[in-house]
Amino acid sequence: MPSLPDTPLGLIGGLLILVVLMSLSNWFTKRVIRATVRRLAARTKATWDDRIIERKVFTRLAHVVPAVLAYYGIGLALGVTPADIASAADPDTTAATSAALIFAATLVQRISLAFIVVTAAVAFSSLLEAANDIYNESYSESKSRPIKGYLQVVSLVAYIGAGVIVVSVLAQVSPVAFLSGLGALTAVLMLVFKDTILSLVASIQIMSNDMIRIGDWVEVPQSNADGDIIDIALHTVKIQNWDKTISTIPTHKFIGESFKNWRGMSESGGRRIKRAIKMDVNTIRFLTKEEIERLSRFEVLRDYMKQKKESLAEHAASHENADSDSIPERRGLTNIGTFRAYIVNYLKAHPMIHNDMTLLVRQLDPGPQGVPIEVYCFSKDINWVNYEDLQGDIFDHLFALLPEFGLRAFQEPAGSDFAKLV
Repeated sequence: MPSLPDTPLGLIGGLLILVVLMSLSNWFTKRVIRATVRRLAARTKATWDDRIIERKVFTRLAHVVPAVLAYYGIGLALGVTPADIASAADPDTTAATSAALIFAATLVQRISLAFIVVTAAVAFSSLLEAANDIYNESYSESKSRPIKGYLQVVSLVAYIGAGVIVVSVLAQVSPVAFLSGLGALTAVLMLVFKDTILSLVASIQIMSNDMIRIGDWVEVPQSNADGDIIDIALHTVKIQNWDKTISTIPTHKFIGESFKNWRGMSESGGRRIKRAIKMDVNTIRFLTKEEIERLSRFEVLRDYMKQKKESLAEHAASHENADSDSIPERRGLTNIGTFRAYIVNYLKAHPMIHNDMTLLVRQLDPGPQGVPIEVYCFSKDINWVNYEDLQGDIFDHLFALLPEFGLRAFQEPAGSDFAKLV
């Protein structure tokens, strides 16, 4: 059986030997594990083992080896037997040995056990992160059903459990007795973990109702966020705004506050175009016969103008025998009405406009800035850049065509207009 070192030099030598052995075991274990695991992973086509390696699960577990060596080797280094440690509470027994060395050996063993527990918890948390990476890589529904929040809850529980065990080991108190003493602190714990509880409940509601997914374009006005969701965790949701900044929003905010999710637009395959041209009221009038004939040659207006001319001819024929003393109802084609018909037929013929979705051109209430003619339709291309190009091309065409109908867009006077008057 080990005996106490006879000299301080022997004590120092024993401790140095133990420290060197721990360092060598840590280096050797990590090196062997890293090489072995990488060699095995290289032989497989699967990627799940690569994710475990990237998260350094085995590397963290390797730290357990020097802790185990310290737990069992500290007695040999200090010359303290397990019986000495077990009888440390008996003053008569410990009188024959050094109480200080026994205390030091006991303390090192407790710290070693605590370190093993913490290391295991850290490795388990890394394993959960690797599981999340594997899930995101292997399953297409990972964007709509992320599990990162749930794994973080499991990791949090593991850390709490590790903390309880560590305190129990260091204080030499049973974990059951330690937990029973925390009953009175339940209210304090609820307050401390309030955000975690709210986030967990919110995560469950978000996933069950499929409210947000990774990759969704969302607008959260209260948080001044507008962009794509790049991460959904237990406590936070990260949004990359269009200016490339990152907004971090508490998960429970998506339950307690309103936000807009543009996923419906993406899945529908159509993006809405809603814009108005404001017409100068002074330019609205009936078309002359020459203008009617000229506009009838427009391809998109040919059928419309033919139908309207037949309708006008029938109306004129029905009023041939009217009383000469009365003014007959004047019916004719207006330039603004014909322009609306042109826009409708032009959009229906456009290859990039959805005809299966709402398509209308309507006249809104006139106001101080003229009569708005609103275009309401859907683009087939939902890509932002292409959508803006299409919308710009359509309205470039419509603005350039206004003089053909004798119309003018309303515009408030600018400095150049007043300069012309002077």
